[in-house]
Amino acid sequence: MSTARHTVYDKRYAGFLFDMDGTLLNSIAAAERVWGTWAARHGLDVEAFLPTMHGKRGIDTIRGLALPGVDVEAEALVIERGEIEDVEGVVALPGAIDFLNALPSDRWSIVTSAPVALARARIEAAGLPQPPKIVTAEDVAIGKPDPAGYRLGARHIGADPASCLVFEDVLAGVLAAEAAGSDVMVVTATHGHAMETPHPTITSYEGLAVHVDSTGHMQIVRAI
Repeated sequence: MSTARHTVYDKRYAGFLFDMDGTLLNSIAAAERVWGTWAARHGLDVEAFLPTMHGKRGIDTIRGLALPGVDVEAEALVIERGEIEDVEGVVALPGAIDFLNALPSDRWSIVTSAPVALARARIEAAGLPQPPKIVTAEDVAIGKPDPAGYRLGARHIGADPASCLVFEDVLAGVLAAEAAGSDVMVVTATHGHAMETPHPTITSYEGLAVHVDSTGHMQIVRAI
């Protein structure tokens, strides 16, 4: 965990918004199995391709490749079905379950680039609590780094994005949160390499607690 003092620990927030993959749970192995098979079938350099598909909507990843003769929507559905069927090894990040369970249920949500069926399947597989409302790939016309998802997530919990703290693990998500006007906490649990960021970082949710005041506002507390 970062040992530097950051203002996010001194502020109270009306809501917490979380990315899902790499932020609350680790689904890298499952995702890369499915996407690796797909990439090989389309003649891509699998090793070079896999790092590029994290943190974005599947349909945006496929569209960005501009593969000739490929039906982008149909291929995105193929990927979605494969990922829903393969949740082996999907696990919660250390401390994430307890951290979420300590939050008021109406003050947090998930904003993910995954389709809703996949998001719910992975949340269940990881043993995380299911938020009443989540923002998924189907809810926005443009995915991260566009801020629409985080703005919608804040609206779902009745909060202004500027009064929310966003937990993210990849640059596209961080940019989306910044554009929405939110503070950001970067989760580095699944990073293979150090991520250059001006935002505070945590390696897990272990050692973190939340103080909830009489108005329902939340403040992160670090164990000493």
